[in-house]
Amino acid sequence: MVIGVDTAIGPHVVINGPTRIGRENRIFQFASIGDAPQDKKYAGEPTRLEIGDRNTIREFVTINRGTVQDQGVTALGSDNWIMAYVHIAHDCRVGNHTIFANNASLAGHVRVGDYVILGGFTLVHQFCTIGSHALTAYGSGISRDVPPYVTVGGTPARAHGLNMEGLRRRGFSPESRMALKRAYKTLYRESRTLEDALMQLRLQAAGNAEVAVLTEFLEQQTRGIVR
Repeated sequence: MVIGVDTAIGPHVVINGPTRIGRENRIFQFASIGDAPQDKKYAGEPTRLEIGDRNTIREFVTINRGTVQDQGVTALGSDNWIMAYVHIAHDCRVGNHTIFANNASLAGHVRVGDYVILGGFTLVHQFCTIGSHALTAYGSGISRDVPPYVTVGGTPARAHGLNMEGLRRRGFSPESRMALKRAYKTLYRESRTLEDALMQLRLQAAGNAEVAVLTEFLEQQTRGIVR
């Protein structure tokens, strides 16, 4: 176990297993960090949890180690804000600058990109991927991949537009936001199949880096996307 300098550990926090925690994190009371995965196949293998720097992890958060059925590691990046009662299951990989509101839960093997915001009580099915800058409403039930920049809500979750306020706050140019609006319309508003939409998005991506990120995500998804 390694805990970096200036990391504050509150009372009654339990940290187990091969766990590495970086610098300047704040872990509040009663959190459970790095314990065995909630997976019946787990047989005591020396899997890991890796946490970056400057994260805030609030009360009763649970973050489990990985399993050998994946890459053996659960990873939480840096500068994340993880609110009370959040659960991050085995083999999840969470990026940087995310916000997980109270009681959001990730099942095993979930991937979450940078700057994602999960509304309270969001539930994410195993093996799903949530792209960077996506936003979920409270109580969202997610069983398919969520493309970057998209706002989703409901159970099952459906797309409800782009996370425009988040994009403005993070300095996306008006030109990039307009290009993403056009890409969103291509993907969601023109009654295209995913394959047909991808053909059009590849053309649009040639002139815009943000649309290229969206297109690459769609090319790599394996579970289908929230529509």
